[in-house]
This record gives sequence, structure tokens and C-alpha cells, in this order.
Amino acid sequence: MTNALRSTADPQDSSKPDPSDVLRHAETDADLHACWPVMQQLRPHVAGAEDFVARVHRMRADRYHLLAARHGGQDGKVLALGGYHLMENLVYGTFLYVDDLVTLDTARGQRWGERLIDAMTRIAEEAGCTSLVLDTAVSNVDAQRFYLRIGLSNKAMRFSRVLVAGAPA
Repeated sequence: MTNALRSTADPQDSSKPDPSDVLRHAETDADLHACWPVMQQLRPHVAGAEDFVARVHRMRADRYHLLAARHGGQDGKVLALGGYHLMENLVYGTFLYVDDLVTLDTARGQRWGERLIDAMTRIAEEAGCTSLVLDTAVSNVDAQRFYLRIGLSNKAMRFSRVLVAGAPA
């Protein structure tokens, strides 16, 4: 699995990142702490940075990975995240499931979401996956439009039941 992917963007196009921007897996606790301000926008129910880091450590046992878009090189500011699992089930076979996709509010419109989906697609292909799968809230119309625009298809509807009071639905 590729750890860092360097941008090949045109520096004159403001919709594309600076050539020093990279996509890199968050591997260390320091990396995860740097990711927390971005993830907090998507997952405000997580108790804080330490809870986030602990959850990621537990999720790694189930092949969870967190891909971070960083501005200004390997240790630059985190602007966007793509969290995913490599999985297998009877519905899809081997697939990449996108758990988390979020861009810092101040970095929206710079195509980070699309670049992260493209990178996760390449990771899935390299891992021999047959599909890339994600869920979004029925009420999240902007995300649905984005996913359709970048070529994803709406092929399923998910139903759920909250089992613990206060848990995210």
C-alpha cells in the first residue's frame, strides 16, 4: 500500500493543491493528533483527541486506515481525511469501505474529496478489491450530488437501529 502520494497539480490552477501537498497515511499518534481537528468536523460525537486516537488504534485491528491530505509536505497541515477499511463480505466480495471523508471547512472547493476518493480507488485496485463502497446520510444532499458527480452510483439503501442511547445513528 502506498504511504505517500505527491500532487502533480498545476500551480496556476487554484482548484488544485500546491505541488508540495501530499496524501499520506496517518501512522503515528502525532499524525492522528494532527488529524483530529478535521475529523472532529465529521465526528463531533467522539469525546476528544485521545478518544479519537484510541478508537483508531482499536479499528486498525480490523484493517482501518486513515489517509490524510497535508498542505506543504509530509508534516504539513492536515486539510482533509479519508478513513477506510479493506473488507470482505458475501455482497461485494473484497472491497474498500469508506468510513470517513471530510475536508476542513476552510479547504472546501479544492477537490480534496475527489483526490481522496481517487487515491482510495487506487488502493482498492492494488489490494484486489472489486468495489469501493460508502454510505451517506439521506439528508446529506450535497454529499450525494458530489458522489454522483465523481462517478459513484447509488445502489443501496441502509437501514439501522440505535441500540445505545446517545449513540450516533
